[in-house]
Amino acid sequence: MKIKLLQIIFIPFLFISISNTAIHAQESTKTYEKYPVFDACKEVAVDRLRTCFDTTLKDFLITNFKVPSIVEAENYKGNVSFLFEVNEEGSFKLIYADAVYEELKKEVKRVFELLPKITPPTYSGKPTYMQFSMTLKIPLTDNETELQIKSSKKVNQFTRDNSDEFKEIISKKYEDEEYESHLNIPFSHQRYAIFDQALNQSGSNSHTASKPYSFAYVNNYFDLKGYNQSLFKNKKGWWGRKWWNEHFTTIKGKNYWITFDPIADLQLGRDDSDDVDFTYNNTRGALIQGGIGKKFFFSTSLYESQGRFADYFNDFARNIRPAGGNPAIIPGRGIAKEFNSDAFDYPVAEGYIAYRPNEHFSFQFGNGKNFIGDGYRSLFLSDIASPYPYFKIDTEFGKFKYTNLFLSVRDVRPEATRDDGSFLAKYIATHYLSWNVTKKLNLGFYEAVITDDSADRGLDVNFLNPIIFYRFIEFSTGSRAGNALIGLSGKYKWNDRINLYGQFILDELSVDDFFGGEQNFRNKFGVQLGVKYYNAFKVNGLLLQGEFNQVRPYTFSHNTIRLNFGHNNQPLAHPKGANFREVIGIANYNHKRWFGTAKLIYGQQGRDLEGNATAFGGDIFTSENNRPSDDGIELFQGNKVSTFYADLQVGYLINPTTNLKVFGNFIFRDFNPDAVTANTFSNSTTWFNIGFRTDLFNWYNDYQ
Repeated sequence: MKIKLLQIIFIPFLFISISNTAIHAQESTKTYEKYPVFDACKEVAVDRLRTCFDTTLKDFLITNFKVPSIVEAENYKGNVSFLFEVNEEGSFKLIYADAVYEELKKEVKRVFELLPKITPPTYSGKPTYMQFSMTLKIPLTDNETELQIKSSKKVNQFTRDNSDEFKEIISKKYEDEEYESHLNIPFSHQRYAIFDQALNQSGSNSHTASKPYSFAYVNNYFDLKGYNQSLFKNKKGWWGRKWWNEHFTTIKGKNYWITFDPIADLQLGRDDSDDVDFTYNNTRGALIQGGIGKKFFFSTSLYESQGRFADYFNDFARNIRPAGGNPAIIPGRGIAKEFNSDAFDYPVAEGYIAYRPNEHFSFQFGNGKNFIGDGYRSLFLSDIASPYPYFKIDTEFGKFKYTNLFLSVRDVRPEATRDDGSFLAKYIATHYLSWNVTKKLNLGFYEAVITDDSADRGLDVNFLNPIIFYRFIEFSTGSRAGNALIGLSGKYKWNDRINLYGQFILDELSVDDFFGGEQNFRNKFGVQLGVKYYNAFKVNGLLLQGEFNQVRPYTFSHNTIRLNFGHNNQPLAHPKGANFREVIGIANYNHKRWFGTAKLIYGQQGRDLEGNATAFGGDIFTSENNRPSDDGIELFQGNKVSTFYADLQVGYLINPTTNLKVFGNFIFRDFNPDAVTANTFSNSTTWFNIGFRTDLFNWYNDYQ
């Protein structure tokens, strides 16, 4: 009875076990991964499907593949590697092909388009896709009997195998893509002199005022790549090539490239008016640039710097110091802190991204500087102040180029500092329309408006309109809501060797007072006249330039001080601000890797008197409300000072690709005021420097 009872209990479990075994066996058959099947392989056993697939595909490829004639002519021996898949419908899809010759890649694509639709691979009995990698040898007779075809591994029918994805990221040889890119050529007067004549040919449709230029723009008129390569030294070793000819590091892959260069600005000198033994500048940094695709580009430069300069330069840096306790602002660079009690530490970061969607539009957003003009100075917008955030739109069509610039700048005076210690933000919007009227004459129309967020209202959206007259906005929003400027520029190409240029800036004008000859304070304007002489006296590479600048008192200032045309206690146009006149002569020479620059500047300016609250119109960071009178406002009123400045620089270009150079320069400066005070007195400076620098921006030592 006991045995029968156990049998009765055990038999159902045995039946269940046998049933489960059968079910699992059935499921294991369903989960079997099956290769795709050519028609010729349909009668083949399951365990031979892979071999049949490989063999049939190999035969098809070798039979239909035609080695391009250019490859055969050069007796090329190598490989064509490719990645492909058979999808859920049984169609072949070429994913990627790699070969030395573009013709081989095209031939692989052609042959794959001939492949027939086959039975798709299956997983768990359902159609799926399967990926394969393959290498075909050229010439075709070199292929082995068993061609190597590797299939992907499946985790399940939903997971795609990317185990070889990293291997598919292929490095390529960098081929100087920057020369055709829309990256900026760093603005340096000495460097731009090399191709300035090419851009100013009579009959060309170039627009030269808005700087910096892009590599692609200059490439339309001057073969900068060819010029630089003509200077290359015959160096085979890695260090020799990197030091004399190339970027330090380059990376290039599919649709992207990057360059990396260490940068330096190392100077050592002596100022005879200084009590210390020497002056110096110690800048180390890095420059990274690149492109992604053909329309998107980026650049960033980082500088860590310490320096001690000539007395007059140090004094000026301290005089424009910001609120908050920092001791100085290094002209053109930024806010500095103390370093070793007698020097400055001033970090700087610049960078931008650029997008060029088509031949008409270009967009750029970053932190840096811009320049509008054809002269050494600009009365519209110069690069003398510290870097600032900006957004730039360039529009080119026909004979016109239209540039919109939106700047975010700072008022760092103690009076403008907020309760939380932050500086007051100011916003500047500018429009500049360049028009090539004839093959020799160019006219430019300029306007700018300055507003701020002193009332916590942020940026007035009215000023973001890219096509409008700001004077009308200023009137409609209230004249105290902003400060508007307008200007006119002109350039005449006398011939291919002589160009005449000029600017007129208007801040405010009382027509009645102007023609009445009363010299009213409202007549706030400035003028620039200049000439350039290329290959002067038939000396190739010699550029001579003469320039005259004059700006009336109170120009660029405002009765609401924070609305002046300045940033970080520095003017954004001419470094002297207003109430001045100057004459400039420059000789710039380039011969192969050697270069030289000679510069003479003589200027006069009316400055405020120490201890006197009257504003005489030279300092744009004071209010015109403190003027001595309404009429009779004359040039040089106040304390008239005269400055003579001479600068001679000679150097050798080490690396034309990175613009790395060694140089020596000699500066003589003589300063004489009519009224001598504790801080304004006659002095002269002789300053000698030797240096080693990556020339990426203009050092201006002629601020005052």
